[in-house]
Formats: sequence, structure tokens, C-alpha cells
Amino acid sequence: MTSPYGTIALKKPVLPACAKATFLAARSLAQCKVVAASVARVDGLLPIPVGPALRLRAKVHRAGRSPMAVCVAGLANAPGAARKDVLKGVFDMGAVDGRGRPTAMEHRDLNQETSA
Repeated sequence: MTSPYGTIALKKPVLPACAKATFLAARSLAQCKVVAASVARVDGLLPIPVGPALRLRAKVHRAGRSPMAVCVAGLANAPGAARKDVLKGVFDMGAVDGRGRPTAMEHRDLNQETSA
């Protein structure tokens, strides 16, 4: 979905893609089921033009016993042009057991990064 200015709107398809990237990063760290608790913040830094590839990077920034804060950054990458930071956001995720209740997770390396 584009805006009247020919840029991609954050709601669709960008926000669902951000949610997927944060889910993958949280799942990779937790090694169990995870759920999204909230979208703490998503900021559009620049208009996202139609055409260039949008690369999303998600990384677990903070992890507790069950909760995690996952940061996501979006870079627009047009052929022959420099990459531009176009968005950043923070999603709150939680590790859950098979019944959907919070569960403790083994802490692994927080430097893991997931790209989508």
C-alpha cells in the first residue's frame, strides 16, 4: 500500500514484516514459543520509497527471565545508492510454554541478529 506521495505506508506491509523479524529474533534466542506483548514504538525516520529493497534487522536488546525487548531497524537499499535508515522500532516479546503462560528461557548470546 502506498501513500499519495508514492511512498510505502508503515501499516501495510512494513509493520507485519517488522513483527515477523522481531518474532524470528526472539524465537532464536528463547528456543521456545514466543508471543508479542506490545509494540513499544515504531518510528519512520525517512519516507520509504517504492522500488528499493527494504532490509529489516532485528536484535534482542534486553532479555529477562521471560520478557524480551527486540529492536528492529529498516534500511532502504536501492541499486547504486547508499543504504538509508528508514525506520526503527522496539517490540516487547515474551517466552511462553505450551499453555501460553510465561516461561523461563535459557539465556544465550544477546548478540544474535536476524535479518529478513
